[in-house]
Amino acid sequence: MKVVTTLQELRACRAELPAPVGFVPTMGYLHEGHLSLVRAARQECASVAVSIFVNPTQFGPQEDLDTYPRDLDRDLKLLRSEGVDLVWTPSREEMYPPGYQTWVTVEDLTLPLEGKVRPGHFRGVTTIVSKLFIAVQPEKAYFGQKDAQQALVIRQMVRDLNFPIEIKICPTVREPDGLALSSRNVYLNADQRKAAPVLYRALRTAQEAYQAGECDAQTLRRIVEETIAREPLARLQYVSCADLGSLQEIEGAVHSPALLSIAVFIGSTRLIDNIILDAPHDIE
Repeated sequence: MKVVTTLQELRACRAELPAPVGFVPTMGYLHEGHLSLVRAARQECASVAVSIFVNPTQFGPQEDLDTYPRDLDRDLKLLRSEGVDLVWTPSREEMYPPGYQTWVTVEDLTLPLEGKVRPGHFRGVTTIVSKLFIAVQPEKAYFGQKDAQQALVIRQMVRDLNFPIEIKICPTVREPDGLALSSRNVYLNADQRKAAPVLYRALRTAQEAYQAGECDAQTLRRIVEETIAREPLARLQYVSCADLGSLQEIEGAVHSPALLSIAVFIGSTRLIDNIILDAPHDIE
């Protein structure tokens, strides 16, 4: 496994990789969710490349950029054990040199949900991912459904900008109690960790109601709200039942695949999760 830090080194190593190259962009502090993406890439591609970069432009001014968990040595050990061929760990200066002023934006899909409560977040995401794609030049790139809006935004960006890359969206990986794996789970203390599965429980309760015949989107949102409200350590930021294609809120009955998603604070830790109604477990 080759580990490089500069763009020049990356390009030299990338030129030697057999095609197709599968790419997994990460912010590090890897967990089983990241590794499931690496394994999917390993299964489908001749070579696997991973980036580790905590991207400052997708964090808001009051968010956790400075405290975001980092452990590069541990990450590299995990990636080596998974047979990754190339790891790129660029510096902030490599990605955003002095005088940097160019941004990539996707419009409508970034306005609701995470985009509404985290202004500027997706501009940072789409800019860094486009820069990573240009640098690595993969044939396929792998993202998790847990960040469903992000995955859909990136897929839209790839279509719109004609990137010759296939975007693969893989199922959310969960703990046995249903909590979606996230690098931020490390922030939770013992009591908060016990409370955190309420996100998945709320989504599943609404999903079960939907499967039993309840199709009204507002009723499904209310089921989620009521389930979250019963957990004293949880504070709901938003619940959404949106069209899976446009991410616009559904009013009335759910007639087509929908993304049921939530953002919840457990203590001061912000967690997100989602379930797709009337669709396979992955996003098609």
